[in-house]
Amino acid sequence: MRILLSGASGLIGSALAKRLDASSEVVRLVRRDPLSAASEIRWDPAAGRIEPKQLEGFDAVVHLAGENIGAGRWTAAKKARVRSSRVEGTLLLAKTLAGLNQPPKVLVSASAVGYYGDRGDEKLDESSGPGTGFLAEVCRAWEEAAMTAAEAGIRVVLARFGVVLSPEGGALARLLPLFRFGLGGRLGSGRQYMSWIALEDAVGAIAFALENDSLRGPVNVTSPQPVTNRQFTQTLGRVVRRPTLLHAPAIALRAVLGEMADEMLLASVRVYPRRLLEAGFSFSKPALEMALAHGPVGR
Repeated sequence: MRILLSGASGLIGSALAKRLDASSEVVRLVRRDPLSAASEIRWDPAAGRIEPKQLEGFDAVVHLAGENIGAGRWTAAKKARVRSSRVEGTLLLAKTLAGLNQPPKVLVSASAVGYYGDRGDEKLDESSGPGTGFLAEVCRAWEEAAMTAAEAGIRVVLARFGVVLSPEGGALARLLPLFRFGLGGRLGSGRQYMSWIALEDAVGAIAFALENDSLRGPVNVTSPQPVTNRQFTQTLGRVVRRPTLLHAPAIALRAVLGEMADEMLLASVRVYPRRLLEAGFSFSKPALEMALAHGPVGR
């Protein structure tokens, strides 16, 4: 396959590129000047610039680009960048693909379980409706932008990612030093659910979606075993062999992080990957301890 990939420098994108490079021709969609005309195409989503002719003839597109939502407090400017980078950038790409003479057969576009909002103990799958809040609103608009490509007959997969776990980046990389120094602890009540997925399975699910014609629309890219924050804390502490006696009260988290604390750390999202399982996807690390105990985390 000839595959166009945006967000190739991110945690998921870099791992996906390594996997796909072994069997496919992967061309990166980048915002800087291309290092190679054969392997990179430049676009400027903020300015609405992309060259349609360069996008002709791809078999598939994987769109993962977007502002890092967990880096920095959610100021008004930060929230505007998060929304614009996802919604406007996705709309530009989807509309361009839909207008091509040779459009791709499939577009896998990133979304997130933030779509569901804070839902307590409710069991959620792809048939569940959207929630409320900033993340839910962004995810709804983000997915609507991607679905523009479906107007040209492109199969669109909306990959709703949970928290992707890898010691190489993301939330786990930030937590590991604290836990290894014995400074790990539950957040708020600890009863809130966390929907997670090992990086290896996140990449595998994208590759699976590219090849499986039965998948289209929303697909939850999460482990089939979501855990509470208390369970996550205890498991990670056990894996790194350190106590987890500390506690970060909700009021303290809100004082430091504001709105981000409520939507990213204290919200409860209990998501199940029903559509992946029904399509026959096999998780390599479905259980949290299995995902954490192997490799650099458990050392």
